Amino acid sequence: MAGNSGGPWGGGGNSGGGGDDDRNRNNGGGRRPPEGGPQLPEIDELVRKGQDQLRVLMGGRGGGGNRGGSGGGDGGPQLGKGTIGLAVLGAVALWVFASVYTVKPEEQSVELFLGEYYKTGNPGLNFAPWPFVSAEVINVTSERTEEIGRGQGARNDGLMLTTDANIVDIDFQVVWNISDPSKLLFNIRDPQQTVQAVSESVMREIIAASNLAPILNRDRGVIADTAMENIQATMDEYDSGIRVVRVNLEKADPPRDVIDSFREVQAAEQERDRLQRQADAYANRVLAEARGLAAQTLEQSEGYRARVVNEASGDASRFTSVLTEYSKAPEVTRKRLYLETMERVLGGIDKTILDSSIVGSDGGNNVVPYLPLNELRRNSSTTGQGN
Repeated sequence: MAGNSGGPWGGGGNSGGGGDDDRNRNNGGGRRPPEGGPQLPEIDELVRKGQDQLRVLMGGRGGGGNRGGSGGGDGGPQLGKGTIGLAVLGAVALWVFASVYTVKPEEQSVELFLGEYYKTGNPGLNFAPWPFVSAEVINVTSERTEEIGRGQGARNDGLMLTTDANIVDIDFQVVWNISDPSKLLFNIRDPQQTVQAVSESVMREIIAASNLAPILNRDRGVIADTAMENIQATMDEYDSGIRVVRVNLEKADPPRDVIDSFREVQAAEQERDRLQRQADAYANRVLAEARGLAAQTLEQSEGYRARVVNEASGDASRFTSVLTEYSKAPEVTRKRLYLETMERVLGGIDKTILDSSIVGSDGGNNVVPYLPLNELRRNSSTTGQGN
């Protein structure tokens, strides 16, 4: 090969007999480099060689570049086996990088084979061969909250009609998470909107079957539990893969426009209930007293009846026994009856008995007309007690 005076870029013309004009043309408008120094490459030559290298990398062959300084080379550099191996390894690395993905502990993945459900991935490293298998990673443990009746603007989602034709303003929250991500992806288009619509429908159904007073007072917990069960049942019918965690009934009040009138009605009803309770207490007390008095009178009557009957039976029995004895000894029995009768009659009388010997033959001249025997007896009894 002839000597190449074009330098390391191979950018010279003929190395043999080129004149000064050719060298000046190749070196940019007449400027001549120092004698024996490297020649500056032409810009067109650089562009052409860059295009040849690009063709080689793209799988073609090099164009008309001069490898040894001559103008008609037979081709550019060829790819070796090492270069092809590196390219294959790089492609494999990229494919593995695109196919391997990570699932966190609170997540699950749904793998799709050509757009259809393939399987559900577990937490950790998972492999989905790209581009045939793709993966959707979904957080299944975080709780999502849907608020209904709060800040809805012109929408009256919280205004519901009760069974006694009253309107109540309900604000409640539905907290839910995902139980089956595959069902969520394939069966529900908009999970948030679905949960809101189902929750509102279920709550309206429950309120429509209830009276206003229990909703405002004692049945809030029962309503929340019933709503959670019914919402979960509806979501299960949809095969949605959604789990309802809880329902929070935050407010149950009359509408804002009539709340003052409603409070007045409530106050009147409470006053009515208070007066009714007082009347019931008075009625119960009076009725209890009347029943007690009636029971007492009945017991007294029963006692009197029993006493009179027993006394009559006793008198009859005594008379019968006396009659039996009288039939056996009439004279003795007659005397005994006389004495007992006189004892009964005279036993309670304050009397003084005078012996007939004291009375004189002249008809009582020896007896003073007035003798306070009673006083004497009383004084004597008093004196005796004092002694």
